[in-house]
Amino acid sequence: MRIPLPITKSLLATLALAVSTTVPAALEEQGKLPLDELRTFADVFNQIRVGYVEEIDDSTLLEYAIQGMLMGLDPHSMYLTEDAFQNLQDSTSGEFTGLGLEVGMEDGYVKIISPIDGSPAAAAGLQSGDIILKLDKAPVKGMSLSEAIDIMRGPKGSEINLTIGRPGESQPFDVTVVRDVIKVASVRQRWLEPGYGYIRIAQFQSATGADVTKSLEKLMGEQELKGLVLDLRNNPGGILRASVDVAGLFMDGGTVVYTEGRLANSEMYYQAQDSDSSKGVPLVVLINGGSASASEIVAGALQDHGRAVVMGTHSFGKGSVQTILPLSESRAVKLTTALYFTPDGRSIQAEGIAPDILVERAKVTTYDNAPRITEADLSGHLDNANGKNGAKKSTSSRKLSSELLSSDNQLYEALTLLKGLNILGMGKQKPAPEKTDGSTGES
Repeated sequence: MRIPLPITKSLLATLALAVSTTVPAALEEQGKLPLDELRTFADVFNQIRVGYVEEIDDSTLLEYAIQGMLMGLDPHSMYLTEDAFQNLQDSTSGEFTGLGLEVGMEDGYVKIISPIDGSPAAAAGLQSGDIILKLDKAPVKGMSLSEAIDIMRGPKGSEINLTIGRPGESQPFDVTVVRDVIKVASVRQRWLEPGYGYIRIAQFQSATGADVTKSLEKLMGEQELKGLVLDLRNNPGGILRASVDVAGLFMDGGTVVYTEGRLANSEMYYQAQDSDSSKGVPLVVLINGGSASASEIVAGALQDHGRAVVMGTHSFGKGSVQTILPLSESRAVKLTTALYFTPDGRSIQAEGIAPDILVERAKVTTYDNAPRITEADLSGHLDNANGKNGAKKSTSSRKLSSELLSSDNQLYEALTLLKGLNILGMGKQKPAPEKTDGSTGES
């Protein structure tokens, strides 16, 4: 039975006025406002306002309605309160206090997209694909994503208990994580072996493009670069512009990504710089199920342009664009407004990037690792006719390869592929482009 309170008509009139003054003319032309649904909303509002077991003020109830409206769209659209908006800014700036998790919503639960390198969450063994069922014994089901994030954030040194459901595990289990200041080192580099470099991008922040440039210049300045591994595993994404900058470092121009949406300004094409800063060095990009958004943009662009071999496992599949729409100084809406497409027109959304070479993460041990006796070990052996003695170097190389194989088999396979490309003569760097008179043309 409906309760015919005065607020019903008042609220209906207010809602109708608000919608009529904010809906663009293009949408008005599609048809009349759904007045029956607005009446239903007003009635439900009254039922809750009058009959709910605890009294809730009207402004709080309307905020709940807004949150529910956005949560019903997709896992990434949300209503941002002042704290939630500040948290969003913190996560892209590279420092915040919490657990170190990139998360999303799935079927009403919080799903871990990836733990951040070096974070308390990573140290606790949390993995991409884990589902958070409870936070300090409080069920996550029914919480909004921003509410769950607020609970996971907290003072440095404080503990929180997470109940985790993991695919392949028969029973949920509890993990206690100690909050800490999360300083996301966006980029780091090292040598895997002489001539073969490694650059790891943990997250795409505002300075990531410049940081990758510095890492690339450092490697190339130290010795000849024969091949490079770009590691995007468990990289949850971040700033779109940074992904365009990174992809452009390895391309000779061309489209990196484009977006399409309903609004006219949502159709954008992002182009790479005109010169390949890596000089065409053989490139392997590593991805996995924790590689999302900006990571998938980089992998997809380099794959479509034939610039890199993508290796690992299928990526996450987050191919949507979110726009922050301010409502006031302390409130905003994060709304999905467009979809990403790779240069060849592939939609990343809910599909992800398929690796060129599938390599599952596995624990691998060498079969026959016992010391071997060779001709060089025999007493009185003849010296090599060319005066070479590579036994010691060969033993050292085998040790390094064995250690890498046991610690990270995907990275080992990437390094092996780069060596193969060099053996086939595909590792020669491109000469610097000749100077022209600066004229350009379009076709």
